[in-house]
Amino acid sequence: SRMGAAIVAFAITSASLALLVGQGAVVMDGGTVMNVWPWVPSLGLNLGFRLDGLSMMFAGLILFIGLLIIVYAHFYLSAKDSAAKFYSLMMLFMSAMLGIVLSDNLLLLVVFWELTSLSSFLLIGYWGHRADARAGARQALAVTGGGGLAMLGGFVLLGQIAGTYELSAMAANAAAIQSNALFLPALLLILVGAFTKSAQFPFHFWLPDAMAAPTPVSAYLHSATMVKAGVFLLMRLYPVLAGSGYFEAIVTAVGLITVVFAAFVAIFKHDMKGLLAYSTISHLGL
Repeated sequence: SRMGAAIVAFAITSASLALLVGQGAVVMDGGTVMNVWPWVPSLGLNLGFRLDGLSMMFAGLILFIGLLIIVYAHFYLSAKDSAAKFYSLMMLFMSAMLGIVLSDNLLLLVVFWELTSLSSFLLIGYWGHRADARAGARQALAVTGGGGLAMLGGFVLLGQIAGTYELSAMAANAAAIQSNALFLPALLLILVGAFTKSAQFPFHFWLPDAMAAPTPVSAYLHSATMVKAGVFLLMRLYPVLAGSGYFEAIVTAVGLITVVFAAFVAIFKHDMKGLLAYSTISHLGL
């Protein structure tokens, strides 16, 4: 039933939020909760999850706003819309976002990164009978999925330079990583992935078209969580990438251009979703 689907989604998200809050005391004291299981050791790919202050803040946003969206969607969806399909896709997306913010292994992060692109493609195209929804979904998948592949290339280079794909181990060798000749290509590829996901100029165009999705999808994916993934990635990799001068110059320039350009466009938008899209792009640049 429609109510049953909403209750199950709400219960799982509430339990996840309770588990997160239960770890709060350790994190607030400056500690880090780590869990690592070997997956494909020959590739350096482990199921490594890290909960620290940064990941806890983002995980809290994902789960708390997710709870609000689950309640909102129950009253938003019409009788013709499949609630079970909607909530299944929403929970898949939420799981993928949690995977991004909790991953300690770069290759594992890419897996979850592309899962967010796939699940967002399905959510944007939820109303498959609408041509604009289908076009917006395809465009979002092409841009964010393509950016994810570029980012994968950057992560592979970074892993080869550092000799590990574990983020917690990379931070200690930042100076040696940045002195390598492959650092700049790796940085550029990683930034392409971050900029496409967070709709930064000149990759901003997919976000307004993705607003053809149902409003709960627009609110959750394109204002609250998915578009923050690129910003989160830059925060997470800051100890490894920052200090070279290249990182600061590129990120600052792109961010400033996006702030001004998107805010200017937003002024002339008359529909609420268009205004929301461009103001979101502007604030992500900020």
